[in-house]
Amino acid sequence: MRPLLLALIALPALAAPSLDDGYRAMYNLDFPAAHRVFADYQRLHPEDPMGPVSDAAAWLFGEFDRLHILQTEFFVRDEHFITDHRLAPDPEIRRRFDDALDVTGRLAAHTPTAENAMLAEVLETGLHADYMALIEKRYLPSLREMMAARQRAEQLLARYPACGDAWLAVGVENYMLGIRPAPLRLLLRLGGAQTDRATGLVKLQLTAEKGTYLAPFARLMLAVAALRDGRRQQAAGMLRDLAREYPANALYTRELARLEQPEARP
Repeated sequence: MRPLLLALIALPALAAPSLDDGYRAMYNLDFPAAHRVFADYQRLHPEDPMGPVSDAAAWLFGEFDRLHILQTEFFVRDEHFITDHRLAPDPEIRRRFDDALDVTGRLAAHTPTAENAMLAEVLETGLHADYMALIEKRYLPSLREMMAARQRAEQLLARYPACGDAWLAVGVENYMLGIRPAPLRLLLRLGGAQTDRATGLVKLQLTAEKGTYLAPFARLMLAVAALRDGRRQQAAGMLRDLAREYPANALYTRELARLEQPEARP
């Protein structure tokens, strides 16, 4: 009877939702499952801002998937990440996204120096910057928020240097701005932005290796960088690993199939 009692006692803990489960569902493009996990997490941890900000991430990635943003913006075969083609965002998703970010900000303000609160604020700012840039095409305000996310990440890392997810904000700013033309990079640096492409790749690699929730996205960014640099085999290897880990994500398998075609261009 004792082993059975121990198993019954342990069952609720085993069944408790975790943020890891939600992010795994999100990267597998199972957004309803991701929202269910994040909602359950918030009910169990109502004081943790990582719950609502993770739900906001799922709303944003759902829009990215619906609008085919990652493949059109990241995997285009030119030197730019962002284009100006108009999109039709879903207003209800935008409302839910904004609501989740608002809850994140309120909760994070209660414990401003806690690691989860600081990370949630980095994500809150970065997600909003992504929505403005990739969906609304509001590049100047998105740049300001990208810089703010990086600054918050640096503050987080100064206090909690082992937080691997925080390096993503530093890596994204440096890499995405570092591939811009030299005159624009100079102007961006004068405005306080960081534009070192090599530094960006190093920081993305740190998140890919040490991140908890954002490692798969950092790995995708590294695959895109390898592809744009003409390192097709390296890009294919990264996409193959992602496709194996998240088999329901068609982005990985589709781009991998294109890379494996002999006539595919880098």
